[in-house]
Amino acid sequence: MRHPWVSRIALAELGVLYSVLSRGSLARVSNRIAVNRPVLLALVALTCAMALTVADPTLSLAALTAASVLGSCVALAWIVGRIAAWQDRQRRTVLHDLVGHDLLPSVITDHAGEVVFCNAAATKRFGGADGQTLGSLLKGALAAPAPILTRLHIKAKATGAAREDVVTRNGHLRINAQRLGTDDCLWRIEDIPDPPSDGRPARMAGLDIAMLTIGRGAAILSMNEAARRLIGLRPKALDRLCADLPLRPGQIQPITTAQGTVPCLVLESEPAAARREVYLLPMPANPEAERDTADLNEDWRYFDALPVPLLKLDPAGTVLMSNKPARDLLGFRPQTENRLSDLMEGLGRAISDWLIEASAGRAGPHSEFLRLTRADSEVFVQVTLNKVNDRGQPALIAVLSDATELKTLEAQFVQSQKMQAIGELAGGVAHDFNNLLTAISGHCDLLLLRHDQGDPDYADLVQIHQNANRAAALVGQLLAFSRKQTLRPEVLDLRDTLADLTHLLNRLVGEKITLTLTHEPVQQAIRADKRQLEQVLMNLVVNARDAMPRGGEIRIETEAFHLREAMERDRVTLPPGSYVCVKVSDHGHGIPADKLQKVFEPFYTTKRTGEGTGLGLSTAYGIVKQSGGYIFVDSVVGQGTCFTLLFPGHDLLPAAPAAPPAPVARGPGPRYGDGVVLLVEDEAPVRAFASRALRLRGYTVIEADSAEQALKTLEDADLSVDIFVTDVIMPGMDGPSWVREALKTRPDVRVVFVSGYAQESFGDAQASIPNSVFLPKPFSLDDLTETVKSQLH
Repeated sequence: MRHPWVSRIALAELGVLYSVLSRGSLARVSNRIAVNRPVLLALVALTCAMALTVADPTLSLAALTAASVLGSCVALAWIVGRIAAWQDRQRRTVLHDLVGHDLLPSVITDHAGEVVFCNAAATKRFGGADGQTLGSLLKGALAAPAPILTRLHIKAKATGAAREDVVTRNGHLRINAQRLGTDDCLWRIEDIPDPPSDGRPARMAGLDIAMLTIGRGAAILSMNEAARRLIGLRPKALDRLCADLPLRPGQIQPITTAQGTVPCLVLESEPAAARREVYLLPMPANPEAERDTADLNEDWRYFDALPVPLLKLDPAGTVLMSNKPARDLLGFRPQTENRLSDLMEGLGRAISDWLIEASAGRAGPHSEFLRLTRADSEVFVQVTLNKVNDRGQPALIAVLSDATELKTLEAQFVQSQKMQAIGELAGGVAHDFNNLLTAISGHCDLLLLRHDQGDPDYADLVQIHQNANRAAALVGQLLAFSRKQTLRPEVLDLRDTLADLTHLLNRLVGEKITLTLTHEPVQQAIRADKRQLEQVLMNLVVNARDAMPRGGEIRIETEAFHLREAMERDRVTLPPGSYVCVKVSDHGHGIPADKLQKVFEPFYTTKRTGEGTGLGLSTAYGIVKQSGGYIFVDSVVGQGTCFTLLFPGHDLLPAAPAAPPAPVARGPGPRYGDGVVLLVEDEAPVRAFASRALRLRGYTVIEADSAEQALKTLEDADLSVDIFVTDVIMPGMDGPSWVREALKTRPDVRVVFVSGYAQESFGDAQASIPNSVFLPKPFSLDDLTETVKSQLH
């Protein structure tokens, strides 16, 4: 007779035993047996009772066997569990002795997170006691310990150890977790000092500016109240805060906040102890619109407390506001009126042009490296301009950082220092040298007026005049390399420029060389000096021709080039935007790699003596950089060389409407000799030539050898003067200064500034003087008289 229910009970007993014995370590088995002992003993008694009541001897024997096996296994498991518990106690005793006297708070927890041991330091610090969980133990130190402890426990169980730095209301804590055996975990809690702050947190504590402390791996360690209010939830890392990483100090970047994505000006203090402080200043999404939530003008009061050097500028470059770090860096007093062009130099073009482009939103948020003009030390700064709206008026925020000791800047200027040597020399002697050339060529012009072609001396005078012009061209090349020459930029279509230049280029390359021009159908215009750009192209074409003495093909290609993100090449970073690319390539012998970085150095040439001056490529380099562009070279020995020029794209100006036909003038047209000229020049030879030249054209000339003498002459109220012709750099008061003084009583007088220096050196000063033009030295008789004539008429 079969009893299925007996079999089912026996199988259930074996299942219970298996479930108890198959889970985890021996210590856990012992605990489960202790908990389930009444149930297990009841099962053994039930099995014995079944064995006695069943008539079938086979089933009775099977029941007794199952009962004995179950009882034996329970007894064996209980014994083994006791042994395992004894081993755990011995191991914990050793650990207790090891960490019991540790000065750092140390805690041992079991698999359930319950505290099985606290050393004296932990008991004193947290009031620890066995039996409570680690989370409850640390609740007084951490606001929400459970997520942190769970994260560390999981990581320690998987890798053996884990560590995390936590910011609390009382400072920074470092929590270390280490796996012990299979289930236990050793926890050590230590205080870590706050990073050196130079007083910044104390200064920022009362300010309502969002501030974050960033640690290693872009982890956000702490946020002040303003940051929590701006951002909302507490992100753990920067990638949750900004999708456009890395953060670029000084630029406006999109930040994820409680109100959505908000553009913020990112500022960053100097890093210390692997930590850095980041400040977020919300900006209007549309720079032309006012900010609704918190007007930008409310943030100006925080300027002086921010640890990052900041300037607030108007579009003309006047410093409207500065904070203390900026004043310390630049070395000026806030009470005086300062202009950015007076505080720094070295941009390679007029700083006013850069400011105008930034105000119009064309320059982009890229940075420029400039040199401060302070005399006590040589300091380089990285300047980032951002366009903002200040009570309906456009303004610029300049974020400065001291770049003097940056390794990247040092590498970037190694080459430029060598190239700058001849530029500084040229700039230093340009004034005196151009004065000499002006006197030589000017008096030669006067002599040529008194000699005709049949005169025996005429050919000698022509030689003197031609060589003076060659000397002037050489000075122009040196100034072009040093990026100190006067440029007259205009918006150009490169295709038209090359079309006008093609005939001359074909004559330059000769019959053995084929010149091929390729243009992309649609491309933007560029802004450059047409004459200087033609000089660059001619220099590159001549070099390509000389690289192919047996003939070949020179290709000039123009194309549109758009950068979606910044590109780095040859230690130069090109900001995103639209560019016009010009490539001049040949199939000549190429340039070896070790000489490739020297090709832009002045007087460096691979040609034989007498075949080149070594100024062609250095001149091209200076012109391109001064025009705001970039020039790169690629070459393979035996295959050829390609020079790549990149210019920022500009929109073509709309064609001006056709002017109505001018009425036919019935009276006499403009003529020479109508006017009184006050000529102010400290160099006697130049003054003598200019005075004679103007008198020859019929003008009345009053001479002065200094600005002070000119002002004294103008004290005569009955003296009528129509135009000032003045040198810019003179002993005592300079040209723009005395002209401003004179115009207070004679506002209608026209002005012609002459100088051997580049117009950039005083371009901002001239721009503030109405009805003024610039005439660079050396100038000819016709240049001077025509300029005066055009100003007066």
